[in-house]
Amino acid sequence: MGLSTETANALLVHSGEDQAFAELTLAQASTLIRSRRIKPTQLAAATLSRIGKYDSRLNAYITVSGEDALAQARELDREQAAGKLRGSLHGIPIALKDNIDAAGTPTTAASNIYRHRVPKDDAEVTRRLREAGAVIVGKLNLHEFAAGGTGHVSAFGTTRNPWKLDYVTGGTSSGCGGAVAGRLCFGALGTDTGGSIRIPSSWCGITGLKPTYGLVSMRGIVPLIYSLDHCGPMTRTAEDAAIMLNTIAGFDPQDPASLNHPKEDYVAALQQPTGSFRICAPEEFFIDLDSEVADAVEAAMGVICSFTSGVSSRGRMPECEDFLLFIAETHCFHEEFMRVSSDLYQDETRLFLTKFKSPPATQYIRARDKLTELRRSVERAFQDFDLVVFPTERVLPLTIEGDIASGRRAIDMEGMLPQQWVTIANTYQFNMYGLPALTLPCGFSRAGLPIGLTIAGPRLSEGKILALAAAYQTATDWHLRVPPMETGHAEPGLRA
Repeated sequence: MGLSTETANALLVHSGEDQAFAELTLAQASTLIRSRRIKPTQLAAATLSRIGKYDSRLNAYITVSGEDALAQARELDREQAAGKLRGSLHGIPIALKDNIDAAGTPTTAASNIYRHRVPKDDAEVTRRLREAGAVIVGKLNLHEFAAGGTGHVSAFGTTRNPWKLDYVTGGTSSGCGGAVAGRLCFGALGTDTGGSIRIPSSWCGITGLKPTYGLVSMRGIVPLIYSLDHCGPMTRTAEDAAIMLNTIAGFDPQDPASLNHPKEDYVAALQQPTGSFRICAPEEFFIDLDSEVADAVEAAMGVICSFTSGVSSRGRMPECEDFLLFIAETHCFHEEFMRVSSDLYQDETRLFLTKFKSPPATQYIRARDKLTELRRSVERAFQDFDLVVFPTERVLPLTIEGDIASGRRAIDMEGMLPQQWVTIANTYQFNMYGLPALTLPCGFSRAGLPIGLTIAGPRLSEGKILALAAAYQTATDWHLRVPPMETGHAEPGLRA
């Protein structure tokens, strides 16, 4: 969307602030707004200035809502001046993955199928963000219809990794990973069906949380697999994720999967002691690791053992039903589009929908019953430990050129290649379990690419997970490192 002359002039006035504000975490920016040391319009203008400066390199945004964002910020300025702050997100620039509806703004799912779709209503999570005072600065790129783990398949082009511009961000929340890591927003909402919050968070060096299934409403979000879809925050720190989760979590009577769970304060939960936490490192998540990933995770687990009860188990988590049996739900959503408009899909997405057929109804129903039983029984796995810790990704990020070449070979062979599934090898299980899982940065490769560590736990253990994540980030500085946005190829910098 274009900007008026008045808006452009406002951005020029604040352009000198964009780098200073980019140093702030969401929590720090919130503190400054509450103390009236900065205004929402300053944050919004500086964020939009930074988007204008850097997003041509990253391609993280599909839509930038400049005029609307500044209008929201001006109203929040007036409320701030009157002493009427809405909460911790008052005046904070937040972006949405472009499969999450925002009234009056295109929601494309990165597909030509939806290129001109403009919803009339907000998704429930968008409504909650606006009500809490968040400034919605735009909609972020993704792997088309959230149907892939690398992020390069989009009708709007590939999102580039801020740490090295010739690498993928990971998917499907590719724009979220790029924008948060590149400081083009203070936080983003992503979605996760098999790892789509955690993969890009890991490969972009940020914190991403997939909450318990049903804790955050999915109403108004374009689905991939209803039974496995989650929505959650992607931020720079665990504290920032807790602030966002406080706003978006809650019962939605219009979402059939929504949990009627008592309100929790996840920010307060960060303060709980971690000394008694018993940790499990399930052996199946440590198979075929890249050596640099293995070294970083081993070091991270040593840090975690220093302020917990240590690793008390290497036991296995329950085995899952075949993930692809649930593609029946994907086919249900796309059936009419494939019948009348299949040429509008990207080649890789069309291949995915064509190659992987919907299973027979009886097989899907049995799989759904087994999923229900798995989610009921998985709690028993946590009898001897509190949380599990393991590498988020077994491999380092892929180059864009290599990933595109792999996609072309898959099309030529009329099938998906094994390396296209390695991205979800350590993530999809927690969608099947319906359990919360968080990833945070725990190191960098020799080439300067981020490495992620997962902390996961039983149902509704977000507070405990966030507390352990916050303790780890207090003890380390990986989350403070800043991508080399000027060149895209320098060594990762460190900002206090």
